Amino acid sequence: MINWVLRGAVLLWALFFAIVGLRGIIDPASFADLFGIIAEGPAANTVRADLSAFFLVAAGGAAVGALLPAWPRALLVPAALYGTALIGRLIGAASGDAIDPAIIQAMIIEALSAGLMIASWWILSRTRPSPGEAAADTVH
Repeated sequence: MINWVLRGAVLLWALFFAIVGLRGIIDPASFADLFGIIAEGPAANTVRADLSAFFLVAAGGAAVGALLPAWPRALLVPAALYGTALIGRLIGAASGDAIDPAIIQAMIIEALSAGLMIASWWILSRTRPSPGEAAADTVH
């Protein structure tokens, strides 16, 4: 039962961040509202590409890890992305970067995201898929 709850939570997480990533591809200015960055001129292309890639790759890894019982290691992709982002923010805070409530909120989201992915990987990797599920997930 816990496996289904974890898979559902991870899939909802993936859906949310896939929407954030797709929205950024369509309208990079949407990241200005979320992150307080300016996405004008040539910077819009970089914001569109880099931030959207971050969210879409994380969402894809989470979805693969949740949907394919033989691939729980895919959950380590979003864990690594969000963990790295959190470490970068912590280094910035220790270096004297400005910290406001939005930065604190982002750090909490990054920590919870990395924790969810690592916990899900840990629990789902301990459960062996049935032979039929493993065969269906194998790439030939």
